[in-house]
Amino acid sequence: MKYVAAFILVAVSFAARADTSDRFSKGGWIEKFQPAIDQANASGELFRIRGSCQSNCTLFLGVRNVCVERSARLLFHAGHGRGANRNVINAGSTQRMLNAYNPKLRQYVIDKGYLTRLEFSTISGAQMIDTFGYRECPKG
Repeated sequence: MKYVAAFILVAVSFAARADTSDRFSKGGWIEKFQPAIDQANASGELFRIRGSCQSNCTLFLGVRNVCVERSARLLFHAGHGRGANRNVINAGSTQRMLNAYNPKLRQYVIDKGYLTRLEFSTISGAQMIDTFGYRECPKG
């Protein structure tokens, strides 16, 4: 019986370790995101997108075991360069983001021009679930 209790405790604590978009919410450069994306895909653990998720944070939509909370807000814009090129759209960075999205979302952001400009365009978590077919995160 004590082994069963220990197993349940380990299983619950392991599930609680599921990563979230929290520390990536403000976006940033790919070097910050790719290790977390690779880790999430390698572990197969649930990855929760919650709260505000802007820019490269939306790359987590490509994680194989991702879910989105209804209250999340995802902010999209074109990929861009660094330093003096910060206001120059970068086709490679933009394509990397598009590749992370499922076909329905990809077509929508293309049709709306979300990744042709540097200003943010927002999609709610509820819309990500209801319109684009992303899985809703379990409660709790």
